[in-house]
Amino acid sequence: MSTQSNVLNNEDLQRRLLFTLFCVAIFRFGIHVPTPGVEIEVVRRFFEQQGGLFGIFNTFTGGALNQFSVFALGIMPYISSSIIFQLLTSMVPYLESLKKEGEQGRKKIQMYTRWGTILLAVVQAYALSNMLIGKEVNGQALFRAQVGVIPFQLMTVLTLTTGTCFVMWLGEQISEKGLGEGASVIIFAGIAAGIPKGAVSLWNLISSGQMSGLIGLGLLVFMLIVLGAIIYFEIAQRRIPIHMSQKGGAAQMMGNYLPLKVNLCGVLPPIFAFAILQFPSTIATFSQAAWVQGLQQYFAPSGALFNIFFIALVTFFSFFYTELMYPPDEMSDNLKKAGKFIPGIRAGKSTAHYIQTVMGRLNVAGAIYLSIICLMPTFLISQAAIPFYFGGTSLLILVGVSLQLIEKINAYRYEAMIKAAQRPRRTRRVSF
Repeated sequence: MSTQSNVLNNEDLQRRLLFTLFCVAIFRFGIHVPTPGVEIEVVRRFFEQQGGLFGIFNTFTGGALNQFSVFALGIMPYISSSIIFQLLTSMVPYLESLKKEGEQGRKKIQMYTRWGTILLAVVQAYALSNMLIGKEVNGQALFRAQVGVIPFQLMTVLTLTTGTCFVMWLGEQISEKGLGEGASVIIFAGIAAGIPKGAVSLWNLISSGQMSGLIGLGLLVFMLIVLGAIIYFEIAQRRIPIHMSQKGGAAQMMGNYLPLKVNLCGVLPPIFAFAILQFPSTIATFSQAAWVQGLQQYFAPSGALFNIFFIALVTFFSFFYTELMYPPDEMSDNLKKAGKFIPGIRAGKSTAHYIQTVMGRLNVAGAIYLSIICLMPTFLISQAAIPFYFGGTSLLILVGVSLQLIEKINAYRYEAMIKAAQRPRRTRRVSF
């Protein structure tokens, strides 16, 4: 039976899929709702001239920043707040104890994350509005000084913070009632919505003679190769064989294995890295000091310092998130409780150490892979002068989230099959 027919026959899966599409549609609609007081066309031309980190941020927001819509900050403040509290959970005893309390503790940490999102949204919204002050495009102001009786900066802070809170709520609803992880799905939707525009831009460059057809074809082939490499590394696994202990001291190979992906963290490390690297640009809007502006220039996406910090952050989050989500001690205990063991490795601490060693090697390979994929387009833009519309990070998110959605769909299909098999069958009575 095909995947399409399985989806159509699974009512719970249908409901989750339709709910996810509905939330994505609301998000896409909100992108086109402008912030009050903004001259839309003038602001769009201003941000199109900026490029750099603003271009990357605009891609993550699905084009909302270019239009300075109510969703201009997108889901990024929520992601930044999540990073902060995940780090604090490992360092602050109070948050660490909350994590061990189970569901109630998780809800409290989630509440703190939401408050952190609001705080970051206020800071970033004020920074954006402060950046627009005094800016003009061809003699035209970017905004009106006041919206009614409310100053533009106050209106911007209120509007963008409210928009971020609504996007955060949409993401949480998708995670709970839809398919996939909400924040990733929203970023995926924004990037996917830019594919038609990117294709049209490439065609216009070729048709106008600004790019030869041969270079355009080579660019498409190169993108397909990168896409194939991403798919390969996202599904690649290191399979550790598992044996099952039997009574009487004998051991039997059950055909089981412990699968560990080469890229254990998926798309999260580069997203987290970009979320942190936007802080220098945010801070620079509060000060006109020469050293602050110089720092902002150093942290431009084409700068060496940006790339060094990006690689360092991707590597850090690869190890940190793996340790957080796949603790070796817990995996070792689960194997021991199930009566399973790794051949040649003693149960307990030796198994945990072995698993941690394997994951450490995989994390090194995964961090190298993520860094190359994400930084290669920046190199092409700066060194080869190629207008690479879709960066490696965009392709990585598109492929990674797509594979996650496929896994979710397969999991719900499998769950439905188990429930159907356990459901008692009705026997038809035959009367004579």
